[in-house]
Amino acid sequence: MDTSRLTAIDVHTHVLASVTEKERTGTASDSLAKVFGSIPELTVPELAEYYRERNMAAVVFTVDSITRTGNESRVSNEEIAEQSAEYPDTLIPFASVDPGRGAAAVRIARRLIEDHGVRGFKFHPSDQGFFPNDPAAYPLYEVIAEAGLPALFHSGQTGVGAGQRGGGGIRLKYSNPMHLDDVAVDFPDMPIIIAHPSVPWQDEALAVAGHKPQVYIDLSGWSPKYFPPQLVAQANSLLKTKVLFGSDFPALTPDRWLSDFAKLDLKDEVRPLILKENALRLFGLVEPKTEES
Repeated sequence: MDTSRLTAIDVHTHVLASVTEKERTGTASDSLAKVFGSIPELTVPELAEYYRERNMAAVVFTVDSITRTGNESRVSNEEIAEQSAEYPDTLIPFASVDPGRGAAAVRIARRLIEDHGVRGFKFHPSDQGFFPNDPAAYPLYEVIAEAGLPALFHSGQTGVGAGQRGGGGIRLKYSNPMHLDDVAVDFPDMPIIIAHPSVPWQDEALAVAGHKPQVYIDLSGWSPKYFPPQLVAQANSLLKTKVLFGSDFPALTPDRWLSDFAKLDLKDEVRPLILKENALRLFGLVEPKTEES
């Protein structure tokens, strides 16, 4: 990946369509449409084209929530990894494995790392129905930590199930970022990304990220104009090297996010950290040296 050409790295994007589908059913995004409006469902190649046009890189993943829903993911981890390998200049494939799979989750994660080269793992505690600090999930984290890969956890409110009867069975309690404090203590060498402004637990997220050196916050899922003031203040100061650009595409487009981000009152030196440089460091990507350097 030639990182010098990149204007930004979007660390939070969803793959909602498979290249094997004959037609787009819309089922993956119907429940989110009431929250975010019409949501395009793109395949991995379509996502690569979308981000290439913008000179950006993107972390791509699905969500495996088979324990709660009883359904396999519409797009497999294997497809995402294999398709992303065709676009190494643009895409960084993460995997999602439901901790509720038990011992099988450990085997699946190890295979995805060793055979498919995934670069990290995505968890959605509310959708998957588990507390991140449940010891039952620890064998899965051990595989991720052993490989030196980051784990990204949804936090706070979610559009999944919003407005549905009983919230579609989604329980928000699982996504309090304070649960990740235990995980950060027990896996001190596993990078952890707390996804989204963690409404209504923003202060908890800031506390964990400020206290644990391997914990980051991504800013996806909310337009920057709605960011809590304490998040903006710390992103501009104490946590300026711990905050990452993420859009939550296709729920929110990077174009919309960046337009609103430009209006935030941030120091000039902080903006490139959030948009690109913090992610370069986290993912072990290095800017190619110029002749002058």
